[in-house]
Amino acid sequence: MTLKKFHGDRFLGILYVIISGTSFGVMPIFANLAYETGATPTTILFLRFTIASFLMLSWLFFKKTKYSFPKGKTFFILVLMGCLGYGGQSFCYFKALTFLPSGTVAILLYLYPALVTGLSLLFLNQKITRYELFALVLALMGTVCVVGFTAGGDLAGYILGTLAPFIYATYIIVGTKVLKKTDAFIVSTVVITSAAVLYSGVIAFQGALFPTNLVGWTAAVTIAIVSTIIAIFFFFAGIKKIGPVHASMLSTVEPVVTVILAWLFLGEQLGVYKIAGGIMVLMAGVLLAKKQP
Repeated sequence: MTLKKFHGDRFLGILYVIISGTSFGVMPIFANLAYETGATPTTILFLRFTIASFLMLSWLFFKKTKYSFPKGKTFFILVLMGCLGYGGQSFCYFKALTFLPSGTVAILLYLYPALVTGLSLLFLNQKITRYELFALVLALMGTVCVVGFTAGGDLAGYILGTLAPFIYATYIIVGTKVLKKTDAFIVSTVVITSAAVLYSGVIAFQGALFPTNLVGWTAAVTIAIVSTIIAIFFFFAGIKKIGPVHASMLSTVEPVVTVILAWLFLGEQLGVYKIAGGIMVLMAGVLLAKKQP
């Protein structure tokens, strides 16, 4: 690989992860719109993954000469990533919200870049420089400032809140290995479809409360397209070009996007700490973008 191509791939990888983080970042805004129309979180997760999987499988059907699904062990791993990875992480996250303040749960979730870094050292034989560690610390500190931390809560909430980033970090490391064998779009499709099957079972067991008007349904479809298809595909595509450690660090742009949108459209306060945190996250991204091979 030439140096010019390396830098080109790296730029694309950074761009992909920023697109992914931004797409994930808009999800809470649209989720709140859907909740206001009577939908429950479980129903939105069901709609999110079923609509996304239908669209992706439809695309693959018309492009079947270009893509082929993995078989055997690789396919089984992707199914587990969807069911245990996304299913387990989302269950722990939403359940933790019933025990802890949302800011505390978000902070616990965003431990995953640090966990990805540690797991990459152990299982991917990736060397981490002091430069990268500084960017990681900067990104994590910025996230804490952006999201905010509220003390208190139940021990069960802290256990569930800590499990969520561990599951997600493991999901990212496993996904990194699988990406060496197949395409990012195929990985995304199998993972999303597996999550759709899981949440279909959940809905069949406990029932669903769907949005009651066009605004709610529009929000649900937007979550499926923007915060699921685009977000997950571009994250995997980014991992393939810049690796899991840098992708995880750069994805901390997600809460920054959420806070800015909440300020613009929901009238939430944007204080000094949130602004400073956003600057720190952006600085971490700039440091990683300028890192030389």
